[in-house]
Amino acid sequence: ISKENSSSMKEFILLGLSENQGVQKIYFVVFLLLYTLTVAGNLLIVLTVTSSRHLNSPMYFFLCHLSFVDICYSSVTAPQMISGFLVENNTISFAGCIGQLFGVHFFGCTEIFILTAMAYDRYVAICRPLRYPALVSRRLCGRMVRGSWAGGFLHSILQTLPTALLPFCGPNKVEHYFCDVHPLLHLACADTRAAGLAAVANSGVISLSCFLILVTSYVTILVSLRGQTLARWHKALSTCGSHVIVVILFFGPCTFVYIRPSSDLSEDKSVAVFYTLVTPLLNPLIYTLRNGEVKGAIRRLCRRKV
Repeated sequence: ISKENSSSMKEFILLGLSENQGVQKIYFVVFLLLYTLTVAGNLLIVLTVTSSRHLNSPMYFFLCHLSFVDICYSSVTAPQMISGFLVENNTISFAGCIGQLFGVHFFGCTEIFILTAMAYDRYVAICRPLRYPALVSRRLCGRMVRGSWAGGFLHSILQTLPTALLPFCGPNKVEHYFCDVHPLLHLACADTRAAGLAAVANSGVISLSCFLILVTSYVTILVSLRGQTLARWHKALSTCGSHVIVVILFFGPCTFVYIRPSSDLSEDKSVAVFYTLVTPLLNPLIYTLRNGEVKGAIRRLCRRKV
């Protein structure tokens, strides 16, 4: 028994999205395609923004960092999940599991803060256009991005350390396709109610508070447009439309999973697909298809490479 417990301490088995062999083969093709498109699309955005002299406004500065975070975020979970569809037992070492837990929360929280910074940029651009250069300077944008990375790191440390210090001596099968707090708490050989509440308070409060800040900013924008011309309304909505879509797609599933104590892990892992893989895939599509400047810069970049 002690040998078995020692072995289970060294590695976990990720059960993935399905244990059906036929379904796993389909999932392998689908998710490999999604991950490839995610990396390619976001890498194209990063290359386009960094190489274009025309895309030098704060909005594109944030968009470039958002795309870079999306590449890292999806890369933390997708490769392990995709390779798991080809093997009978998708194992991950204890250190690898904790590292994956850290990465998921680090990049996920950083993305939340960058999206919040982008909302501030859009608010000032629409409601304070004359003071925009002073209120959204290059220095401030740099500070907000650095603050986003620092905030994501602090959040991830607070999520990872308490989980890593828990004793794991029983079953080692993780009811998920990546290592996350709630599935690991179910495997710990200790009372995890306090750790579970702390995890909900940490992730849930960040997700919900940032979401409320975003909603407040958009409500303020709409209120400020009262009595404005139809052209001004159209310009404001087109400016914010892409960001609103991304916020809904990311914060909806993310808040659903982390704002409450988890009881149905199979439901959680299905919802997690949206904010770990689907949203990072859609971000470059949403911002590109709705933005003529980005599409023009991509065409110029492709012609230059050809």
